[in-house]
Amino acid sequence: MSGAPFPLPVERLRAEVAAGRIDNVIVAVPDLQGRLQGSRLDGEHFCERVLDDGFAACVYLLAADVEMNTGPGYAVDPWAAGFGDLTLTPDLRTLRELPWDPGTALVIADARWPDGQPVGFAPRQVLRTQLDRLAERGLVAYAGTELEFILFRESFQEAYDRDFRGLRTATRHNVDYSIAGVTEIDPLVRRIRREMRQAGLRPESARGEVHPGQYEIVFRYADALTTCDNHALYKTGVRQIVAQEGLAVTFMAKYDEGEGNSCHVHLSLRHVDGTPVFAGDGTGDRAGMSPLMAHFVAGQLAGLRELTLLQAPNVNSYKRLAPGAFAPTGVAWGRDNRTCPIRVVGDGESLRIEHRVAGGDANPYTVVAAIVAAGLYGIERKLPLPPAQVGNAFGADLPRLPGSLAEAVQLWEGSAIARDAFGAEVVTHYAAAARAELAEFDRAVTDWERRRGFERL
Repeated sequence: MSGAPFPLPVERLRAEVAAGRIDNVIVAVPDLQGRLQGSRLDGEHFCERVLDDGFAACVYLLAADVEMNTGPGYAVDPWAAGFGDLTLTPDLRTLRELPWDPGTALVIADARWPDGQPVGFAPRQVLRTQLDRLAERGLVAYAGTELEFILFRESFQEAYDRDFRGLRTATRHNVDYSIAGVTEIDPLVRRIRREMRQAGLRPESARGEVHPGQYEIVFRYADALTTCDNHALYKTGVRQIVAQEGLAVTFMAKYDEGEGNSCHVHLSLRHVDGTPVFAGDGTGDRAGMSPLMAHFVAGQLAGLRELTLLQAPNVNSYKRLAPGAFAPTGVAWGRDNRTCPIRVVGDGESLRIEHRVAGGDANPYTVVAAIVAAGLYGIERKLPLPPAQVGNAFGADLPRLPGSLAEAVQLWEGSAIARDAFGAEVVTHYAAAARAELAEFDRAVTDWERRRGFERL
């Protein structure tokens, strides 16, 4: 298993299937939450039919909430469409064996309509559209994501049976950068790193984080689409590995009153020939930056509020994006300033932005698509870059990010930036997803309400 190449060549897959070493292939599509959804196919059937013809899957996979409920309001209404099928077309650049699932290979697919046209609102296609816009300028985006999770000693079943109350984190203290503090979970984290490497990812670093039980594993950057595919696979794999160990993990943006789970995104642009384009001879707080980078960063600021929905798609996302939560709240950029949503780091060929808005719950494809769209907005209009924020941005008098999902979807629907970059269909579809989330939350009665009002109101 450790010698399996990535991507797995089709000839190698056929040989492994014929020898009985691979007996099933998962064909998966990223859904609106960034989860991999799909089917396990018999290995021979995949090789004989699905490689060339694709595989049918119900359209509602791309028009459903986290509970897999669907309804009208999306760009496609699955009920009105008779719950018909899409075609999942395997992207063989993502084909790999899964070390944590013996005898199994996985391939990520693109969603297409029966006539062969891409499904424009599918998250992978939303990102592709923005990357195609970059390609028209001879540019390629490279990205890396830093995803955090919180590990618990209970299994997923035990957590469910307890209604997710009274769970024990896998470490007991703030273990940010601690070596000894994560000793008890190091064997599990080592397994995750080892098996992710075997699956084709390239781990760079791993460390404990601020919340008890919190960990961050960082992988080497790649072109933006590959990074998002790897991110989706990583979340899937971590959940499966942790479950096999009898434990549970959460990527939700804000589990409790402690530190939330972030998903910081590092991104830079290069010419198609590989030449970096962010480095230049700028001066002052733009020292070392090219004019193109300055415009790209200015675009982030211009689009930040209106595109927050793609970075923070859930009600819970905004619990993390709150004052005092060590997550950005104001619109600003800064040099190596972690209190800003846009942090400029590195120098020369490594010069890049770190976008700090998204949480662990975010869909990586839409997160990166929003960053690229905002950057292109700045480049196309040659937006001037305002001065960098110096010092603590949390307490500064700045325009604020949306404070709730309701505010974010209102800004998104009214955004000319969003409509110009993504089109009306995508704007409608993701607004409908947000409104479905809000409707479910509005129907819920929380523990907080019962504690506050059961006896005293």
